[in-house]
Amino acid sequence: MNLLGIDFEDWYHPELIQKYIDRDNNKPKVIHGIEKIIDLLRLKDTKATFFVVGELLEFKPEILDIILENGHEIGFHTMYHTKLDDTGYDKRFEDEIKKFNILTNKRSKGFRAPTFSLNKKSAGVIDILERNNYLYDSSVVPANSGMYGIPDAPQNPYKISSKDITKHDPNAKIIEFPLLVTEFLGKKIPAGGGFFLRTLPIRVVKKALRDYEERNIPASFYIHSWELTPEYMPDITLPFKENFITFHNIGKAYKKMSELLDEFRFTSFEDYIKTREF
Repeated sequence: MNLLGIDFEDWYHPELIQKYIDRDNNKPKVIHGIEKIIDLLRLKDTKATFFVVGELLEFKPEILDIILENGHEIGFHTMYHTKLDDTGYDKRFEDEIKKFNILTNKRSKGFRAPTFSLNKKSAGVIDILERNNYLYDSSVVPANSGMYGIPDAPQNPYKISSKDITKHDPNAKIIEFPLLVTEFLGKKIPAGGGFFLRTLPIRVVKKALRDYEERNIPASFYIHSWELTPEYMPDITLPFKENFITFHNIGKAYKKMSELLDEFRFTSFEDYIKTREF
C-alpha cells in the first residue's frame, strides 16, 4: 500500500512563482477545482491526505467539509506556503499551527513542509509538531533534487527527532514518511510526484513504485492541486528555468496520476497508520 498526498495550494503559492508576483493583489483560483480532484479519487476508489495551505480555508471554509465528508484526511502545509528555513519563520510556525488547529477543529495530525524544506536548519519544527500532538511528517526527500533533499535519510518510514533528522530515533514521537526515490541513469533522484511525475517517463515512476512494493516500503507520493487542475492556472511570465520547473508537462499530470491510480494502491496517511505499529 502506498501513500497519496495532495498538496493543496493555489496558483500563487509555488516558490518559483512567488518571486515574480505581488501576492497581496491575488485571489485564489485553483481551490475551485477541488471537486475535480475529489471526483478523480472517487472514480479510482482512493483515499488521500490533503495537505492544505491554511489561508485557503479562511477564503473557502467549506474545503474542510468537502475533504472530510468524502473520506479523505486533512493535513497542514503551513498557513501561507512559507519555507521552513526562511529567516525568522521558526518563531511564527507554532502560531500558524495553532491557527490551523482552530480552522480544522484539530483534525490535522500530519504535516508537509513547502518545497520539502525540512532540513538541519529547520529541524526544530519536529519539536513543535510533537508539542501540538501531531503524529507524522512527510517532508524528507532522501535524494538531492537541486532545490531540496536529504540524500542520507532513510527511504523507509522512521521515527524522526530534531537531534538528527537523518536517523531513526526509537524514543521520538513523530513518524517520518520519506518521499519516493529511484535510481535513474546511475543517480538517485526523487520520483514521488510533482515535477518528477510530469518530467520522468511514466515507466520510470512505475518501476520505482514496484521496487518499493518488492521491499515492502510504503511509497509516499504527492501531486499539487494545480497540477491536476491546470485550467485554473493563470498565464504567468517566468524566466525559462522557473517556467520549466513549474509548468513543464503540466497538461499531462492528470493523465499520468490517473494511470498510476489504476495500477497501484494508494491510501491516506491516516488510514495507513491505523493498520500499522511503529
